[in-house]
Amino acid sequence: MKKIKEIIASSISVKQQVLANDELLNIVDTVAAGMVKALKNGNRIYFCGNGGSAADAQHLAAEFSGRFYTDRDALPAEALHCNTSYLTAVANDYSYDVVYARLIKGIGTKGDYLVGLSTSGNSTNIMKAFEVAREKGIVTVGFTGETGGKMKELSDYLINVPSKDTPRIQESHIMLGHIICQLVEEQYFGV
Repeated sequence: MKKIKEIIASSISVKQQVLANDELLNIVDTVAAGMVKALKNGNRIYFCGNGGSAADAQHLAAEFSGRFYTDRDALPAEALHCNTSYLTAVANDYSYDVVYARLIKGIGTKGDYLVGLSTSGNSTNIMKAFEVAREKGIVTVGFTGETGGKMKELSDYLINVPSKDTPRIQESHIMLGHIICQLVEEQYFGV
């Protein structure tokens, strides 16, 4: 029981630090407003990550393309790793490092948003995708841990959770992603 309480307290502590960080919360608000503008202009939102962060990327893409709080039309959002035939072919024929960059180069358009989730901020395949996104005028949003890692320099907007503990970072990524989903839904659909 003691260990369980320690884990929950640790999670709460990270979220309290996020709550007290007005700069970070302003970035979240700015990202949501930018996404609304992009969607109204006919752009798309792409998500990418690896492992648990891939699951979080898929979760958040589903909140946009499915529904969050309200019955409404689908928003154009997708997680880039969901086509396993593409993913395994490119990883095999080229390199896993380019699976996201190659897709962004092919389907991304100026004004789209690319959200990369990496607790370390050092995922090579996400960094390469951010480099391509920058070349194409795609807005990059990095969800990372405390330091931002190498993604810090490649992110137009950095949402760096103040922790070095992977599970606590991922819990906060989902919380902040849900907040963005709610803000976008409310602002885009006027609910």
